[in-house]
Amino acid sequence: MLTIFRRHTARCTAKRPEYDRTYRKCKCLIHVEGKIGDRFLRESLKTRSWEQANRRVAEAEARGTWEELPEQHGTAVPARPSEDKRVTVAHAVAEYLQNAKDQGNGEDTLRKKGTTFEKQLLTWCEERGYFYIEQLGTSELRQWRSTWNMEPLARSKRQGMVCGFFYFCMRQGWITKNPMLDVGKIQVRERPTDYFPKEEFDAVIDATYLYRGDRWENEDRFGERLRTLTLLMRWSGLAIRDAITLERSRLVDDSVLLYRAKTGHPVYVPLPPDVARALRDVPPGKNPHSAYFFWSGRGKPKSAVADWQRSYRRLFELAAPKLPVDPQTGKTKRCHPHMFRDTFAVEMLLAGVPIEQVSMLLGHKSVRTTEKSYLPWVHARQKQLEESVRRAWLVQVKPDASRVA
Repeated sequence: MLTIFRRHTARCTAKRPEYDRTYRKCKCLIHVEGKIGDRFLRESLKTRSWEQANRRVAEAEARGTWEELPEQHGTAVPARPSEDKRVTVAHAVAEYLQNAKDQGNGEDTLRKKGTTFEKQLLTWCEERGYFYIEQLGTSELRQWRSTWNMEPLARSKRQGMVCGFFYFCMRQGWITKNPMLDVGKIQVRERPTDYFPKEEFDAVIDATYLYRGDRWENEDRFGERLRTLTLLMRWSGLAIRDAITLERSRLVDDSVLLYRAKTGHPVYVPLPPDVARALRDVPPGKNPHSAYFFWSGRGKPKSAVADWQRSYRRLFELAAPKLPVDPQTGKTKRCHPHMFRDTFAVEMLLAGVPIEQVSMLLGHKSVRTTEKSYLPWVHARQKQLEESVRRAWLVQVKPDASRVA
């Protein structure tokens, strides 16, 4: 069996020990080692392309012999013999990711797709000797799916992404059937949408006065920043990332510019005057930026979100004594920052705001998304509906007793 690896040079960027021979992000030459036939190999493949190296090794193992490379003055191995029309997994993945980038997918979407296909699918295929896209059938993909170590909902979303990848391969004419269709659906048990009723939200706000910052600051100004961010998410419906990266220019009077609709018209949400005032006067952070309320403008928004999420975990621990306990599990109510956005949506629905308007404020592309996320799971709204029906009974005309008799 032949194994390919990168032989790192002294100037290679792969400095850390965990960047071993399988590290791909550098440009060092790829080598091969192992036994084929009666011969033991350990030599350079004269290429920096992992795909080309895989192709040559697969062809050699299929023949059972190793052919020496001709002198090519530093050029790479030819991509594929002209008579071989099959498409490699690596080529299919590269084309799919480039197409996703050309379509304007967001940074997070591209990162997830890159992790799924470049880092996981390709690695899994290399370990098991699957070289061409047509070698991946339903059985093989079911085996790969069994290696996904994540929650059912995340697994279900990943399976949908993989299914889309094979549909892309079908449209290119590389395969005739989508092998993911027969893999089987992942059963997902949806968690009901939860939110903070007024007394629970007040408990969280009270905990911000106890918060004394993180490892680099002990003042109470961070508690004030955390409190202001919490109020912003609760009364605007912004997700945590959008709230953290909110620009100061989007606060107009006491309203926040959420987004611009397809028609070009801006969509604003008004804030309570005290919340708008707190947002304008929010204390600066460690590395303040003149354009943002909460973000330093440095690094990636994802990293900033992770920092704030750690702060919220500590905040919910402080608020735990005043939060309800699940009688079945005996654990305190599960809390996370997205519940402030859920609270905004649920309270709007409870106040009688049409779901079409709530959907617009949340920035959903379809009202069906709003209905799926909130209507079936909000117990408080169901109680409100029941009370409305009972009130309707009182105004109905009572039946004539003589006719009933």
